[in-house]
Amino acid sequence: MNSDFELELKKWGPQAEGSVSPEAARAYCMRLATGHYENFPVVSWMLPRNLRPHFYAVYAYCRWADDLADEVGDPRRAIELLGWWRSELNDCYAGSVRHPVFVALRPTIEQFDIPQQPFDDLISAFEQDQRTTEYETFEQLSDYCRRSANPVGRIVLRLLSQYSEENVRLSDLVCTGLQLANFWQDVGRDLGIGRVYLPEEDCRTFGYEMADLRARVTNDAFLELMKFQVDRARDHLQAGLPLAAQVPGRLQMDIELFIRGGLTILNRIAGIGYRVWEQRPVVTKRDVVMLFLGCTGRMAARRLGIRGRAHAGPHVSSNTSGTVK
Repeated sequence: MNSDFELELKKWGPQAEGSVSPEAARAYCMRLATGHYENFPVVSWMLPRNLRPHFYAVYAYCRWADDLADEVGDPRRAIELLGWWRSELNDCYAGSVRHPVFVALRPTIEQFDIPQQPFDDLISAFEQDQRTTEYETFEQLSDYCRRSANPVGRIVLRLLSQYSEENVRLSDLVCTGLQLANFWQDVGRDLGIGRVYLPEEDCRTFGYEMADLRARVTNDAFLELMKFQVDRARDHLQAGLPLAAQVPGRLQMDIELFIRGGLTILNRIAGIGYRVWEQRPVVTKRDVVMLFLGCTGRMAARRLGIRGRAHAGPHVSSNTSGTVK
């Protein structure tokens, strides 16, 4: 078990007693959210300050669930601990909170009227990770993404007060696309912990043997298989890109950064010729800067376009009748 998480589990796990103040709970969640490496920051400076504690609380919930699934080292123990985490969630929705994550999360749930289902779905996906290590079909993998990734986007829409049927559809495309991009970025890492997310039906379609997969063989079949998967993930992200324009103000940049960040990961995979067994593609600091500048420019262009149309007004013809055209 990761030593840092082992200490956290001893302090705040099932046997822990006592609780913390709301202020201490919010500070705890902020430390979790800002202390972990991610491809992109969980909360950027574009996000309004009043929303940041809520994002920190949601992230901390996801971080704990993820660590319970991946850092324990024993699938049976992980399932037990995830069951405990669900009981903490049930108590939270019943109005009883103890763990600092739920002390911070309870006001967020109340203020934004977030249903329990997306939080439950995340636990369900992490439990599945303990039992299922391979996927026969892309449909099965998509169902996993529906519970492991899409709930986060739906919660974020609640936090942004932008929850609608169309926005949920776009968000699901984005979240599944980001999850797939992460899978294809980490094909080698995942195999190292005994997980394979490449659907077996796709491997058969491209003639890539499972024995070759386990031996990390790079051949033409594997390269074609990876190109297909990268293109599939890119289609999801590009189809969901209009979501950025649906949210107000600077929030557009946050959404677009995440989407284009996922596209950048996919471009990095293509850039190494899909040879992910040999090299793990990464998003560099320079990539982040360039993405930020690009999103800033597009956001400014959209604003100018809207402002220009708004102030254009009617055109007054120079004809003698003085009619407005």
